[in-house]
Amino acid sequence: MLRGRWVLVVPVKDARRGKTRLADVLEPRARAALVRAMALDTVEAVLACPRVARVVVVTGDPEVAAASAALPRVRVLPEPAAGPDDSAGGWAALDRAVRAGVAAGRGEAPTAHVGVLLGDLPGLDPAELDAALALAEDHPLAVLPDAEGTGTTLLTARAGQVLDPAFGGGSAAAHAARGHARLDLPVASTLRHDVDVPADLDALLTRGVGGRTGALLRRLAPLG
Repeated sequence: MLRGRWVLVVPVKDARRGKTRLADVLEPRARAALVRAMALDTVEAVLACPRVARVVVVTGDPEVAAASAALPRVRVLPEPAAGPDDSAGGWAALDRAVRAGVAAGRGEAPTAHVGVLLGDLPGLDPAELDAALALAEDHPLAVLPDAEGTGTTLLTARAGQVLDPAFGGGSAAAHAARGHARLDLPVASTLRHDVDVPADLDALLTRGVGGRTGALLRRLAPLG
């Protein structure tokens, strides 16, 4: 097993404020439960990846924080305090959480590579993440777009490189403009299928997913 090469940061918004674009198919308590289930499934999949030595979860959600802290090789950080730029859908808050997580990870492992993986990849295959990190090691900075090619699901920086996040609309292009090489993974990769809108949830149900997320969705079905 390869250990000690990568530290991955997983930012998770307070579940009570997450996934508002699913409001047409899930009521608030169900949405919050889904955010928590997806985040914890994502973190556990990351921990199963051979190249990952440590995970830093940055969250304002107490349940995600407590459950993550109980997992091995996980450090939990509180979500940074709100700032004057916290508008435009909370993207500034996400970038600030990412920077805090990266700083903490590098403080603990200065020679490790760092990556940022969003916490809504409940179908993540650890082997596919391992392959993506292997590709990322060939580039000082790298980005993996989502299946649509516009958003970002994985952002990486080799040891010694500055990771400057620019999450939000069109983040894949924004990260590429900041010098991140695009990783070449198939569109079907589980690493490229995050969950933001009802169509993403439908696709997740079609593919099938296990863990906490799968159990929750089976209890909630039908969603429409």
